[in-house]
Amino acid sequence: MISGKFAITIHILTLLTKFPNDYLSSEFIAGSINLNPVLVRKEIANLKANHIVESKEGKNGGTKLSKAASNITLKEVFEMTLDTINLGYAKNQPNPDCPVGKKINQNLAELYAEMNEKVSLQLSGITLEDFSNQF
Repeated sequence: MISGKFAITIHILTLLTKFPNDYLSSEFIAGSINLNPVLVRKEIANLKANHIVESKEGKNGGTKLSKAASNITLKEVFEMTLDTINLGYAKNQPNPDCPVGKKINQNLAELYAEMNEKVSLQLSGITLEDFSNQF
């Protein structure tokens, strides 16, 4: 299912792009997103694990990009946060004797695969820098 992780992560990265020389605190970032700092730190941990950001502890600590925004594609962010778009399937197992029911999940899986290919292709052409320049 679609979650808000992609949007939260893009928001975090866009803020970091706008302040490239500063370590931004999770409280500052959370204030911009209007979100609990704990949730922001979870997404930052994922970004650290993927070597997109670096963090520093202490009074003047926080997070900043560890690589140039021009070298980060939105496809990378998508793959770090969602991996794939899946709009879901029916809760109940469809009737295998029904002409629709017997193939609905297979056809939905194929549709979702096509959607993911198109999303990945489009996002691969957009860098974080490109996206951030809109602000």
